[in-house]
Amino acid sequence: MTLAVQFTNVSRQFGEVKAVDRVSIDIQDGEFFSMLGPSGSGKTTCLRLIAGFEQPSAGSIRIHGVEAAGLPPYQRDVNTVFQDYALFPHMNVRDNVAYGLKVKGVGKDERQKRAEEALDMVALGGYGDRKPVQLSGGQRQRVALARALVNRPRVLLLDEPLGALDLKLREQMQGELKKLQRQLGITFIFVTHDQTEALSMSDRVAVFNKGRIEQVDSPRNLYMKPATTFVAEFVGTSNVIRGDLARQLSGNPQPFSIRPEHVRFADGPLASHEIEVSGLLHDIQYQGSATRYELKLENGQTLNISKANNQWLDTSAQHQTGQRISARWAREAMIPLHDTVAGGV
Repeated sequence: MTLAVQFTNVSRQFGEVKAVDRVSIDIQDGEFFSMLGPSGSGKTTCLRLIAGFEQPSAGSIRIHGVEAAGLPPYQRDVNTVFQDYALFPHMNVRDNVAYGLKVKGVGKDERQKRAEEALDMVALGGYGDRKPVQLSGGQRQRVALARALVNRPRVLLLDEPLGALDLKLREQMQGELKKLQRQLGITFIFVTHDQTEALSMSDRVAVFNKGRIEQVDSPRNLYMKPATTFVAEFVGTSNVIRGDLARQLSGNPQPFSIRPEHVRFADGPLASHEIEVSGLLHDIQYQGSATRYELKLENGQTLNISKANNQWLDTSAQHQTGQRISARWAREAMIPLHDTVAGGV
């Protein structure tokens, strides 16, 4: 399969700070690829390196097989959508979308035609004469998306584009972005600190930490088979068991993770494939579709248990804080973890 973007041992240093540290990664043509991580992890710097807004201190970046070193942003077949939309308030929507074409010298009739096509793509047909101030946050985000797509790039870079939207609208836009990417068949590279966004939209996700990549995998594998303690704790909620307790339970000092939904309250005889621990019920959190129970184990570690709420059964009355509880999980649900940060993929 053709590579849209390839990083080979790429680093970017600002003074004494290594924002990106020896990152190697292959992004496939037509892939929805997300870069996920906390603030300062290097994901946005990687996006800026692809766009040409930054140059690598070391290593190589290739875009569709072409070495990107020295290529200015306007010569790269990529466009960027930013979180703050960056729309011109004095221009109407159509002119905002067509602005990049005007800079490139495309004729007025062609500009207008392509701008309307791009607006149709993002379900804003008929909005061309409005000003940005007359639009909702979600509509302004669609205009920014149309402006990026009107140039027909092969790679679209999205820098936390949904961060300013409220939860309901953000969830709606997640579905729309994925649907649009499938329709267009172009490469989307999406930067976010929100694990839900990354997991719900992506074909693959790279998890960044301290300028390096911890793991690149499908959303399902990231969640079900995290490679490191950082991935286990950053992607979803996980119980990471370390030290003497890990050795006691698994016979190995290597830390392991167990997802809260894979832990259950003890009932009946212990099966041969199960592990059981006990502790005091410290907290109960009702979360709508599930209830989260926090168990303080005898060694001081916390164990989270997530139990689905059935509408015909009120589980909240079955357990009380301060109660001594035993919990179990299957051995095969235990995922061994590495503490070291991976250098690349």
